[in-house]
Amino acid sequence: MIPDEDLQRLVNKFYARVREDAMIGPVFNGAVHDWPEHLVKLGAFWSSVINRSGRFKGNPMVAHLKHKPSIDPAMFGRWLQLWRETASETLPPQGAELVIDRAERIAESLQLGLFFRIGSKAA
Repeated sequence: MIPDEDLQRLVNKFYARVREDAMIGPVFNGAVHDWPEHLVKLGAFWSSVINRSGRFKGNPMVAHLKHKPSIDPAMFGRWLQLWRETASETLPPQGAELVIDRAERIAESLQLGLFFRIGSKAA
């Protein structure tokens, strides 16, 4: 378990970097219209993922599908790179390892849902 305050600190620091990133920043800045509200929602998401708090109510796949035309599969690698760096700087090693593992699984799931369909080529 990682305290929700630590997860929120990670989310805030990470998305500050995302917003400034040349590759993925434009996608996020174009999609998110209320950053303070979105950061709270993302904190609830990570609390639900890591601590099983049940705080998050939503569907990440549906949210990402809305922005599919702006998303390139390579962007997931950049997102993960920034997440790994920020988690390693923000959390103790065991906590960083946990959130990195979960982020890698989530990224893989989102990529499969967005870009790959059985019996068809990548869209």
